[in-house]
Amino acid sequence: MKNHNFSLGFTLLELIVVVAILATMAAALLAVLDPFSQIQKSKDARVKSDLSQIQKGLEVYYQDNQSYPTSNLSYQIVDKSGTVRDWGLPWTPYMNILPKDATTANKYIYYSSNGQTYYIYASLNRGSKDSQACTGGQCAAPSGSGINMLNACGGKCNFGVSSPDVSIQ
Repeated sequence: MKNHNFSLGFTLLELIVVVAILATMAAALLAVLDPFSQIQKSKDARVKSDLSQIQKGLEVYYQDNQSYPTSNLSYQIVDKSGTVRDWGLPWTPYMNILPKDATTANKYIYYSSNGQTYYIYASLNRGSKDSQACTGGQCAAPSGSGINMLNACGGKCNFGVSSPDVSIQ
């Protein structure tokens, strides 16, 4: 009778090689996908979408009132009745909810001194890496606004939209 001494399974060396290959592939995949950057891009897309929705509400407001709402010292929207419209709360009939920045440290800035133009500023997570960010990674404040663009948005105000008759630098 022959004695067959077979061992089923992998050797320790084979397991180490497979684990090393899988770890290398995982590291390469993470480097390519860059999940942190992807999260920042998605947050920035939400900010841009919020400001676009606010613009649409402001244009409807303008059609109803022949002027845009003004702003207060906290850079919030103040409608014709003098009511301050807080970010994150309803602004009927113009918007179900007036969006606010999802990042608790950041906030949107609304500025309109004359009711004929407005500016809305925000802080993008990717900053000047975003092709739509203000020139040089920081927006220029409208003259006479008193807005400190280095910290007014909670971070550097580096993205903005405005009424159709003016442009953000």
